[in-house]
Amino acid sequence: MQNTPPAAATPPLPEFDLEGHRGARGLLPENTVPAMLKALELGVTTLEMDAHISQDGLVLLSHDPYFNREHELLPSGEQIPAKDAKKYVLFQMPYSEILRFDVGSKYYDKFPEQHLMKVHKPLLSEVIDSVQAYIKEHHLDQVFYNIETKSKPFGDGRYHPAPEEFIDKLVAVVEERKIRPYVIIQSFDPRTLQALHLKYPDIKTSLLVENLKGLEKNIERLGFTPNIYSPYFKLVTSALVEATHKRGMKLVPWTVNSVQEMKRFKRLGVDGLISDYPNLFKQL
Repeated sequence: MQNTPPAAATPPLPEFDLEGHRGARGLLPENTVPAMLKALELGVTTLEMDAHISQDGLVLLSHDPYFNREHELLPSGEQIPAKDAKKYVLFQMPYSEILRFDVGSKYYDKFPEQHLMKVHKPLLSEVIDSVQAYIKEHHLDQVFYNIETKSKPFGDGRYHPAPEEFIDKLVAVVEERKIRPYVIIQSFDPRTLQALHLKYPDIKTSLLVENLKGLEKNIERLGFTPNIYSPYFKLVTSALVEATHKRGMKLVPWTVNSVQEMKRFKRLGVDGLISDYPNLFKQL
């Protein structure tokens, strides 16, 4: 029988949120079940992950809209040729085909500590089932799921469905697995957050930011105040921390990968950290 978290209408977000980026990307292949379980083992309060949709309408974990030749391999175990760098588009492939690719055996020079293993891009449902079983088995507190909709206006119909359909498919999985109170949907694309806010206003939202437009412009463009404002770490200042708190939002920067930076941001008063190396959190 499926393990589900205890019923809670609106559980509060963690007081200080420790998020494993794409699971534990610095240590294990990103957006995979082993990476998520490793992050749990290291004591994160939230699992951060990226969502895409397959040709047959299934929600799966992947950062890129296609298989990335930098760190992913063909089903044969061979490299993806440079000429085919953007050939294998997830939204144009059934999940049964996506499942055959190896996304964990190739050395990735950006993350030299990453433990290599043969592993696949999992369905969101598989990730939730594995995480909830691990939580139950190890008597852990319930974690949050911070799920990013990977979408851009030019990608509609090519790399992903239109915003409302994307959100509907994602929420359907969340509902089926009964984790809705513990879900945060994040995006750089205001359209998916707007669709979510309109149709599922109780689900927590996080606006991802890497532009220089500033807080006011970004919130104005979104059209509502999200639960979390999540900027690239180099954009964080004490003034931004103060301004987000004044608006009733939490500030959670990405991607903070050194203990020194983590401590500096904590002193600034941020509300959490997203890191490729959740093993560093214990040094806080």
